[in-house]
This record gives sequence, structure tokens and C-alpha cells, in this order.
Amino acid sequence: MATLPNPLRSPAAAGLELPPGRLVDDTVDGTWTEPLLWYGDESASPGSWAAMRASGRPVGLLPVLIDGGMRTQWPERWDLAPARTTYAGDHDAEDVLSESWEAYADDELNDAPADWPGLAPVPAEAGPDTPDGLAAEVADQLTGMDFSPAGMRAGLVPARRSADIPAAIGWSGPLNHENDVARLCAVLRSWEDRFGARVVVLGFDTMIVSVSRPPTTPAEAEALAAEHFAFCPDNIQQSTLNTLQAYAEKALFKQETWAFWWD
Repeated sequence: MATLPNPLRSPAAAGLELPPGRLVDDTVDGTWTEPLLWYGDESASPGSWAAMRASGRPVGLLPVLIDGGMRTQWPERWDLAPARTTYAGDHDAEDVLSESWEAYADDELNDAPADWPGLAPVPAEAGPDTPDGLAAEVADQLTGMDFSPAGMRAGLVPARRSADIPAAIGWSGPLNHENDVARLCAVLRSWEDRFGARVVVLGFDTMIVSVSRPPTTPAEAEALAAEHFAFCPDNIQQSTLNTLQAYAEKALFKQETWAFWWD
């Protein structure tokens, strides 16, 4: 895959006027060859995500909110591993999910179908918002409600599409489940296409995704619940919503945000 020039090498030359912040090139393998992301020094506020998208997208940067989490861990301490991350386009979403399902479902789900049920269909009804419009709304809601103990900061990542943001920085949040986040980004790409998903927030081991075309029937939600389990088993295994049916009803049915946490 041909790569585009990274505008974070010289933001000023790319025409970017960024607020005070820092470029991150810290990885588990030492200093990376170029900045992996930029994030601001101050807490983000409503409008920050949309402003970053407006300034960054024309030069190949996409916005994401950076969550410091319970332990105030910013990206320099995230154990980023770009050298160990492949390309999302080299993986098939259903292959990734079915392999995970076969590895975990029998042991960890009480109501698991005997076989991988396949990808959920595109919901019959479209939501009222565009994917990016809803992502901006979700970002505004989260930054306006003190969602994170450490606060959230606006970030920019050199990526072609929102689903690729975790792979672009070599994010290791799901390391205990999947050691190549590009495989999960292949799933995020599929969710972009089917559900209008956008990666809005990343933390050390957490992710929040906005969804402009969520399931609007119980059947659609239950079909998708199997994908969520395969993508992030901890969401169900370590939750009070510990069956596919309960998770579908409470976490997916008509829900415009999906939250993930890997133990």
C-alpha cells in the first residue's frame, strides 16, 4: 500500500495551526521514525472534535479524542507498537471475527450458537445523522459531561479513514485479546460500511465508537451481538450483560454509541 506524506512531520508546512500540544513518537520499540499522533495540552471541549476534523482532514489527518482514563495515562505511556502492526486492508473482517468466536465462544458464552452465525446485516433503517455529524455530536456530549476522570484531549492521527486510527498509531489496547490491532481495524472498516461507525475516543485500553445506523430491531441487535463478543469478549464476559440477548437489548438496540474495554 502506498503511504501518504505524514503532515505531522511539519505541521506548519502542511498549513496547520494547532493549539499547544505534543507530538507522540514513543513506542515499545523506541522512538518511531515520525510522529504517530498529535494531541492537545488542554482538555477538549464541545466543538473540539469538529474543529480538528475541519483543519486536519484536508491534509490527511483525522480527529480522535484521547482519554487519559482512571490512571491519567496519555499516549506516551500507551505502549504503542506500530512496528508490530500490519495493514487493516490485508485482513478480512469475517475471518477475524469467526476465528475469535471459535476460540472463545464455547467456553465463555452460555447462549452461544453452536457455529459462528456470520456477519450481521445492514440495518433496514438509516439513522437521521451522517456518520461524521453524529461523531461530532457524540464528541461534544462526552467532552461536555466530564466523562473521563483525567479528561479528554483533542488528537489528530495520519489516517485515511476513521477505522484505521488504532492501527495508524500501533495502538495496543486490545493486546490481551489481539496482538495486531490492524485485524480489529478490519472489523471497524466493516462497521463503518454497515453501521456508519466512527472511532471517536481512544484510551489506554478503551474505545468509544459512534454509530449512525444502529440496529433498530431486536433481531438486528442480536445478530450484531455475536460480532461484538468476537471483537471484545470482555464487553460481555466481564459485564452484567453477560449473555448475547441481554447485551443486544441494552447495549446495541437503537444505541448510537458503542463502548469497548479490554482487560
